[in-house]
Amino acid sequence: MTNKPFSQACENNKAPILEIIRRVFTQPCHVWEIGSGTGQHACYFAKHLPHLQWHPTDRAENIAGIHLWQQEANLPNLHPARILNVTDFRWPCTAIEALFTANTLHIMSEEEVHIMFKQLKSTLSAQAKFCIYGPFNYQGNYTSQSNAQFDRWLKNQHPLSGIRDFETVVALALKSDIHLIEDVDMPANNRLLIFQKA
Repeated sequence: MTNKPFSQACENNKAPILEIIRRVFTQPCHVWEIGSGTGQHACYFAKHLPHLQWHPTDRAENIAGIHLWQQEANLPNLHPARILNVTDFRWPCTAIEALFTANTLHIMSEEEVHIMFKQLKSTLSAQAKFCIYGPFNYQGNYTSQSNAQFDRWLKNQHPLSGIRDFETVVALALKSDIHLIEDVDMPANNRLLIFQKA
């Protein structure tokens, strides 16, 4: 039997993230979430943004845990979690109207980040908004000592993981006709990058 997963980081950052995405995703639309993790964010955002249809996704091993959160939340605008690995040839979603992901780019390998943006060139609809939350380096430098320690911990867990460079992410997005429109400073040395498909 699967126990309901819990992330303290999600509890800590869900309200500050909501404050920003509330003003980004203003129109009724379907929002796909890459890497929903425990499912806490999906439930929280769907509850507080009832004009949105929220679609959580993650790797197969995390789907059961997300479903436990969904069953408890019982929200009409929260869709069943779907399996999505960014390296899959075919994603379970096309013509994405809006996209959100939190704390995923530093878990992925650099190659997976490249593949994700290549996929978004064809799966994101024109004018779609895309929000990425997490830590970033600027000009190759850590923004805090805690981020440097976190990066070392990540690489110890998996050598291909690590905090990504802001400039690299923006350049990859541009190659897929996705333009940065805002870089928001967030608590705990994190950022929320807001992009829009041309």
